[in-house]
Amino acid sequence: MVKYRQMIGLLVSLWLLVGCIPNGNDADVDTGNQLQVEMFKGDFATVNSFIFSNGESIIVMDVQRKSYEAEKLIEVVKAKQLPVSHILITHGHTDHFTGMPVFRSAFPGAKIVVANQAIRDDIKDYAIYMDGFGATAAEPPLEAPLKPKTAAHPDGFDYENYIEVLNTDRLELIGGGVLELTTDYKEAEAPHMTTVYSPELNAIFLSDFGYNKVHHWQGDDISWQDIANWREELLRIKADYAERNPVVYPGHGDVTDMTMFDDMVQYIDDYTRIVQSNRSRSEAMRQMMELYPDYGEADFFLKYSIENHLVDGID
Repeated sequence: MVKYRQMIGLLVSLWLLVGCIPNGNDADVDTGNQLQVEMFKGDFATVNSFIFSNGESIIVMDVQRKSYEAEKLIEVVKAKQLPVSHILITHGHTDHFTGMPVFRSAFPGAKIVVANQAIRDDIKDYAIYMDGFGATAAEPPLEAPLKPKTAAHPDGFDYENYIEVLNTDRLELIGGGVLELTTDYKEAEAPHMTTVYSPELNAIFLSDFGYNKVHHWQGDDISWQDIANWREELLRIKADYAERNPVVYPGHGDVTDMTMFDDMVQYIDDYTRIVQSNRSRSEAMRQMMELYPDYGEADFFLKYSIENHLVDGID
């Protein structure tokens, strides 16, 4: 009888605990030690970073394109007064990894991690590319602390030793909460990409698979085949998560819902049709901006995307 009463008490306790867990669609609710997320919106390139916390520890996802933006993000993280266990970099584009040196200095106990070796290679390769000839008028060259560490540049960033490869499909917060990592995507906006799903929040974090009311980056490192792959993967992700109907956090733009996938597919179709049927860059710009008047980064993402795909076009 005692054991029976103890079992009933345990079941009631578990029921009460479950009853305190939110429905997952409101990431801003204060849930004690339950997982929460805060989105940090950078001014440069409208790039997003994310702070996952559970009352005991923090994981930061992506760290901005400018050091001064990363420092603002660090202030937000430090205000939570919790230890940072991991800094997850989703892919090898500078607008997501430039802040690594300042984060490494601010949180020396945190591990900078990527989901697989390919992404670590992409980060270093893109840093070298930006340090050489990848800068545009809108995007300046690589910041000095990110220059690869060499004998000639001993104070540079040691990509092999400062970035740890997880080789796993999940990342756990100290104190509870799991981030599920997916990387089996075709080459699209980047050669390799990590998306993150949080069961506790019922939220998917798309990194640069997701743009919400921001012109897609389809610039100098993105081919027409990459764009076709991107479209295909958007439809696959949409199908995979349709039943769960998660909150959708894009890499660029505001938090949204599953309708974003159809919006992005339509954008890709419009961009492909307009750019491939034009010889004039200015006319392609005009038509895209007429269709998407409220989209951000026209003078950056859209401009350099059109220049990439209308190489011999008339300005």
